[in-house]
Amino acid sequence: MTQRYDLFINNEWVKPASGEWFDSLDPFSGEGWARIPRANREDVDRAVRAAREAGDGPWAELSPSERGALLHRMGELVEANAQRLAEIESRDNGKLMSEVSGQVRYVAKYFYYYAGLADKIHGLVVPMDKPKVFNFVRYEPMGVVASITPWNSSLLLTAWKLAPALCAGNTAVCKPSEFTSASLFELAALFLEAGFPPGVVNVVTGFADEAGDALVRHPDVARIAFTGGDAGGKAVYRAAADGLKRVSLELGGKSPNIVFDDADLDKAVNGVITGIFSAGGQTCMAGSRLLLQESIHDEFVEKLLAITKSARIGDPSDPETQIGPVATRPQFEKVMSYIEIAKEEGARCAAGGRRLEGEGYGAGQFVEPTVFLDVTNDMRIAQEEVFGPVLAVLKFKDEADAIRIGNDIRFGLAAGVWTQNLHRAMLMSEKLKAGTVWINNYRSTSYTTPFGGYKDSGIGREGGMEAVREYMEAKSVWISTDLEMPSPFVRKY
Repeated sequence: MTQRYDLFINNEWVKPASGEWFDSLDPFSGEGWARIPRANREDVDRAVRAAREAGDGPWAELSPSERGALLHRMGELVEANAQRLAEIESRDNGKLMSEVSGQVRYVAKYFYYYAGLADKIHGLVVPMDKPKVFNFVRYEPMGVVASITPWNSSLLLTAWKLAPALCAGNTAVCKPSEFTSASLFELAALFLEAGFPPGVVNVVTGFADEAGDALVRHPDVARIAFTGGDAGGKAVYRAAADGLKRVSLELGGKSPNIVFDDADLDKAVNGVITGIFSAGGQTCMAGSRLLLQESIHDEFVEKLLAITKSARIGDPSDPETQIGPVATRPQFEKVMSYIEIAKEEGARCAAGGRRLEGEGYGAGQFVEPTVFLDVTNDMRIAQEEVFGPVLAVLKFKDEADAIRIGNDIRFGLAAGVWTQNLHRAMLMSEKLKAGTVWINNYRSTSYTTPFGGYKDSGIGREGGMEAVREYMEAKSVWISTDLEMPSPFVRKY
């Protein structure tokens, strides 16, 4: 039976003004399983107005401790419903149940963490250089936050934005990808159950040129938090500039995973596999460029290919499956086109490179895990984000060469380093131009620490206390303690 959803605005389920719905497709079967409302500018305006009114009224009237209690209750509900949420998200984006179930349980921890921070946002008393003046700084919510998320991890990436934004006292309108909207409606139902006031959280769905553009350009949206590709991020940035809106952009990557000759090779091989083939390579932080020191290249590649070729590929709901389908048909075609581009440029396909069809592969939206050797850093396969299970292997001579190749890219989201030399580890963490550097691990994230990118990988940070500050304005308050009447024509410096 096909599930039909309505928009979630002001704590009510409302039909889209267009009267239209569209299918959400199961990436494995290729069949429509849910009907998603097609929101337009009118729906977005209703959602933003509801959020603004909540921010000016009932949400603002709650104390920080009361907001924190609601966030904690939300965490409890996510935890209690984690398996059901995971099943919906897996069906929507094809991510492995073995991964997404743990990921959704971790979403609850974001709400717990920011629940605890809600009443610990302190202002400042500033020692002044001027006599008879008392100055303090208070931090205030910005207002309505637009949360725009992609299809690869809808629930997690929404939590990255919503939890700190609500902690800071803002309200929100969420716009998930049109490919993976169902899980956000289920999350919205939990906000309703948790007891959040009407209008604090709203969900509108549809397409970028309709609902997305209207949300970014709406005059009452104060802050935009976007995760997606760099082209989409730049479009959001340009549109937001017209309204001088605050923006954070968590964009793409082409992250180097660097293995030195003193590394624990078996551990490094497993880390490289995790970095690129977990989630089918459909993650912004994928370690899609493997840099190997020349002396270990052949030995490492042999180990890498043996594991890669043994991967179990198939139905994401099967707990034994290690690699699932590509989430969308357009993305599948894009990945296959990059495989052909790499071959044309002279890279050697040492594993994979084929689309998988037939029994066990559903609608055939599968790409065999692929490894390219003989790659040079000027090739497109080494410079452009593929967002699929495709690994480019490059060689380097020494630390300086690894730093040069690692940084010779327009992205700067993440990097991995495998070495047992502490000095080398610290040097690489300093010299690599990336927002996150993992040493002897890869693809770890936490609500306690900031995440974001350098260069074309984005603006701003998510996670930790830094994320709360991203959603607040600093206000400086000056109080005169001078009882004498100052001259109206003389300004004191």
